[in-house]
Amino acid sequence: MATQQLVYENVAPVNSVRHKGWSVEVGSDYSFAKKVNSMPLMAVEIPFAAADYAVVFAGNEQAVMPAVILGVRSNDNLFIKADGSWDARYVPAFARRYPFVFSSSDDGGTFTLCIDEAFSGFNQAGKGAPLFEDEGKASPYVQNVLNFLQEYQSQFLRTQSFCKTIQESGLLEPMQAQITTPGGEKLSLSGFMAVNRDKLKALSPEKLAILAKTDELELIYLHVNSMRNFQGMIDRLGKTEVAGGKAASESAPA
Repeated sequence: MATQQLVYENVAPVNSVRHKGWSVEVGSDYSFAKKVNSMPLMAVEIPFAAADYAVVFAGNEQAVMPAVILGVRSNDNLFIKADGSWDARYVPAFARRYPFVFSSSDDGGTFTLCIDEAFSGFNQAGKGAPLFEDEGKASPYVQNVLNFLQEYQSQFLRTQSFCKTIQESGLLEPMQAQITTPGGEKLSLSGFMAVNRDKLKALSPEKLAILAKTDELELIYLHVNSMRNFQGMIDRLGKTEVAGGKAASESAPA
């Protein structure tokens, strides 16, 4: 699965001197994510995301995080339309927070608000919301961004706890999706993990009761059931291939 930080190209701390007179125009264009085939997910998002995406776990033996699968090729997000809009009912918070992100100190004790200066909506033409007011004070827009990222960070810590519980319970196993496209191409998607149903059923009644009490059992079952959405991606891929073939035909010389 793809490296998620690739959606950020030129990250810089938001600064009242450097960014005086700069604005951010955020719309429905998610073209920045069109080459990302997976995206991190917070645990609180799983109930919303599981209806549209295959929710998996990515990481290693030390730490894992939930993620949504967005495409079967490494550089292809099947949920981004030609006009840049996101084609699903739920857009992951990771995408909604762009072009902003927190950077942290080595000890994780302090966080700095940063922005991707390569974002197409970052401008000095007064389009959208300004980052700073005339006197150099952070604008209400920036305050809302900070509130959103602070909540995101809070949910990140809760998600880490959820994932630690799953790992310690020994429920995860490496998975690989073998996909044949409508055009006959064979693709293999790997680098992710999923909960093993048999291992889940084998947990002690006491452990299952704890998971149920914390609502983590519900999240696990939502994850397991979401794996059916791989078929939906194959259908999307088929529509993309048909559209691509039509476009090629229309543009071919007579």
